[in-house]
Amino acid sequence: MFGSLLSALAWFHQFSDPLAWLVLATFLTGTLLARYDEDLSERVFVLAWGIFAAFWFTLMHFYLFEQKSIIEGLGSVVAVPASLYVAYLLWNGRSSLTVLSRAVAVMGLIYFPFETLAILRRPLVELVTRQVEFLLSLLGYHPQVINGSSELLPLNVDPYRNTFFFEQEGNHRITYTILLACTGLGSMSIFAGLVAAVRAPLRRKLRAAAIALPVIYALNLVRNVFIAVSFGYQKLHVFPDVIMGLFSLDDPYTVSYYLADRILAQSMSVVALVAITFLVVRELPEILDVVEELLFMLTGTEYDLRTELDVDAPPVRADGEGRR
Repeated sequence: MFGSLLSALAWFHQFSDPLAWLVLATFLTGTLLARYDEDLSERVFVLAWGIFAAFWFTLMHFYLFEQKSIIEGLGSVVAVPASLYVAYLLWNGRSSLTVLSRAVAVMGLIYFPFETLAILRRPLVELVTRQVEFLLSLLGYHPQVINGSSELLPLNVDPYRNTFFFEQEGNHRITYTILLACTGLGSMSIFAGLVAAVRAPLRRKLRAAAIALPVIYALNLVRNVFIAVSFGYQKLHVFPDVIMGLFSLDDPYTVSYYLADRILAQSMSVVALVAITFLVVRELPEILDVVEELLFMLTGTEYDLRTELDVDAPPVRADGEGRR
């Protein structure tokens, strides 16, 4: 029975891309309607969150069993009921969640085109690859960088110059490929969506974005370098039996990768995002409104984070700009 359930979850994954575009279209429709009819806009957002739940459902098998990512896998599982709960709250009149809904619309508008269009995805992936290659060279590492047409790679891979090849003893090949998920675009789109969605003067929004986006991009390069060195040169081959059992691995050479990426890098990414949020909040306290909504969903308790953290938006001048 469990095998049948896994097969069903895997089958649903084929609908993830069409649902992604449907999610984006519905959230954007709700955002545009807010200018003309707020009640209708909220109803469209209710539908959007319902479709969003279905979208995350189609990704559960991919993250849990194909990617074997604990954080992303659990995130996709939690996102299904969380999205349905947002839809329920909006339907019952919690209109403050429209800010979060607008943020999701902007996030999707940034991320989904790169996810589905190679003309956008390839330049970004290859740019990050070149920058990681440069940083590796500064550390004294010079792995060969190959593209999808190389005989060293399996067939039917993207023809990008985005794979680091590490030679190992015994003819065992280790490759580390930079994908869209390795570019930091997902995290950057989250902050861009939050900044764009809140009501605040444009100048403070731009300053907040100037704080978050470069930091995320730089930390993501460091993350890729860490994984490339740890995996490519087998620096983290520790507790192999435990790691192989935890992730159901067959190849002991992948222990360093799963420990470096799935455990250490992804855990530190969560910590980094929390720290970056704190920095952005000092510039754009309006983002706390979204955080308060998320906390309400988790706890059922109303929070006043601006008072608790002693931050508030600057007073607004006659020209509409907040003073510093």
